[in-house]
Amino acid sequence: MGAEKKWLFTLFSATFLSLLFLLVYSISSFGSPKPFPSVIRHGAHYPPSFAYYISGGRGDADRMRRLLLAVYHPRNRYLLHLNIDASDDERSKLIRAVNQVPAISTFANVDVIGKPSRINYMGSSNIASILRAVAILLKLDPGWNWFVVLSATDYPLLTQDDLSHVFSSVSRDLNFIDHTGDLGWKESQRFHPIVVDPALYLARRSQIFHATEKRPTPDAFKVFTGSPWVILSRSFLEFCILGWDNLPRALLMYFNNAVLSEESYFHSVICNAPEYKNTTVNNDLRYMVWDNPPKMEPLFLNISDYDLMVQSGAAFARQFEKDDPVLDMVDEEILQRGRNRAVPGAWCAGQRSWWVDPCSQWGDVNTVKPGLQAKKFGETISNLLDEWSSQNNQCK
Repeated sequence: MGAEKKWLFTLFSATFLSLLFLLVYSISSFGSPKPFPSVIRHGAHYPPSFAYYISGGRGDADRMRRLLLAVYHPRNRYLLHLNIDASDDERSKLIRAVNQVPAISTFANVDVIGKPSRINYMGSSNIASILRAVAILLKLDPGWNWFVVLSATDYPLLTQDDLSHVFSSVSRDLNFIDHTGDLGWKESQRFHPIVVDPALYLARRSQIFHATEKRPTPDAFKVFTGSPWVILSRSFLEFCILGWDNLPRALLMYFNNAVLSEESYFHSVICNAPEYKNTTVNNDLRYMVWDNPPKMEPLFLNISDYDLMVQSGAAFARQFEKDDPVLDMVDEEILQRGRNRAVPGAWCAGQRSWWVDPCSQWGDVNTVKPGLQAKKFGETISNLLDEWSSQNNQCK
């Protein structure tokens, strides 16, 4: 009887191990990425693509990875910048986490800046880091159409299929940049003071400092200001970085000594350049809630803001606390994104289940399928383009 029990135990153990092996094998075969079924194609007959610059500081590696997965698509290009306040270990952790995503490791369209910049958000070092990002992205990828600035505290309100679908009907030389020439109080507090940003030349962290002298408002060009969260066309950024005209460089020298130059540099360049001033759509496509009177940063969003946020027709929202429950709601109800997974789109060909990432396999990456938010976002863009056509709200 003891020998019979021993035999049955051996049989059941062998059966269990065999079933476990088959289960692991099936999961791994489902989850293994396919070779490229098609080449990524760019041009007027294909959906537009976007170059994302995502920045963050110390402690932001996890939220930057989450944001990356929320805006990921193989057709896009991504540049991640953990500034110099973050440790090398955190930067290495971010690189490892990014490379563990099958699509990212295969399409190789995500880069992390290895030599980070020191940034003071009140000074010009921030615009310097953005221009650096633009230069890198222009060199890395000749195919993207728009440059998008995001921070670790941002999150999308639509899928990349939604964004590409709606932007397919937008002229690719348009720039979405909230701006005004009515400076108000900013004229005396932002542009008359002369400031120096030590982050440009000191290794240690230091605040901007003010010169004793002040300067008048320029009369060689008109100063514009607005939101730093921009979506800019490739052609305009090539003008800023590679262009023959000296305007972008002359204005960069001026804004080098201005407070919060990221809120005025691109705005002033584009509105003083005759070939680009009519390409401005006066909106940043962001949803934000401000205090009254407004402070330096918008309020943090939470679950109580969800309904208005979703109905806003914006592409992105800010700002959020790390892992706030409202982000889980956006993932589940809008992006339909699983934990630690990219947002599924038309390019994902895997079988959806709790143990298999549908985006670990892919089909044609040059097709898009609009989802829940495409209609609302399309209405926003249609209204903005009608306003743009009237030219009543451009560079004034």
